[in-house]
Amino acid sequence: MIKGLVFNIQRFSLHDGPGIRTAVFMKGCPLRCKWCHNPEGLRSSPELEYNPAKCIGCGRCSVCPKGCHVTENGVHEFDRTNCVGCFACVESCPAGALLQAGREYTVDEVMKTVDSDRAYYENSGGGMTLSGGEPLLQPEFSGALLKAAKERGLNTAIETSGYAPTDVIKEISPLVDVFLFDVKLTNEEDHKKYTGVGRDLILSNLRFLNDEGREIVLRCPIIPGVNDDELHFGAIADLANELDSVVRVDLEPYHDLGSVKYAKFGREAGFSADPPSKDRMEEIREYVQQKTPKRVKIS
Repeated sequence: MIKGLVFNIQRFSLHDGPGIRTAVFMKGCPLRCKWCHNPEGLRSSPELEYNPAKCIGCGRCSVCPKGCHVTENGVHEFDRTNCVGCFACVESCPAGALLQAGREYTVDEVMKTVDSDRAYYENSGGGMTLSGGEPLLQPEFSGALLKAAKERGLNTAIETSGYAPTDVIKEISPLVDVFLFDVKLTNEEDHKKYTGVGRDLILSNLRFLNDEGREIVLRCPIIPGVNDDELHFGAIADLANELDSVVRVDLEPYHDLGSVKYAKFGREAGFSADPPSKDRMEEIREYVQQKTPKRVKIS
């Protein structure tokens, strides 16, 4: 039985492909983008999430066999040092302050949720989107989900960094209606600096999908102080013009909603900036639109 690690299944999603969709967020990612707003999706294993704002100081988490939780006079102290991820504390927490981020799902379990919203897909042109993390890091599970969705006649989309073995891309390509393909940076040195990986494999896979005639939406995060310059914007337009299969360019403004999540996993956010204003995003959109006939929109 094929299983995969999922950290969220979001129903009625309006920003992960055409129409109304169910987005399946897979755990694990080979990139380490400094501005990542889904830190719970980075590691390829379940993690303990702790939100001190919800803690009621009941002390029930002391069930931890490693003594990671100590509560005295209603004050809870949590030391992750010896945590082995048994999640006994999660089961004992009545307030939802302790949660398990990521659990194994079978294909049937995921599709049961996907199937429950079929009426919305049919009326809106929606369907199922695989996101993450990086869904191509779990190729067998992703392939099985996409196959199950296509067997049901559903539209399929995948949000990907493109950083995966080309054989994986070739295998899943026929099962995907829309590729939401990330273009994070267009400078090789900056790409390595801010994501931890180079661009060669990503661009090779992008061009393969283009040659196969797969529908591609370029998704371009706009990160203040990192890639918000005309050189980058022009390179985005050039890439869109080079690839016949690109149907649209989505500009995604940086937001800092993920910064508070890092502390819940015992980590520090690697990036902080003021989000670009609506006026600034419109300036960028107009600049890119002037250089390409492809539709450019702000997500």
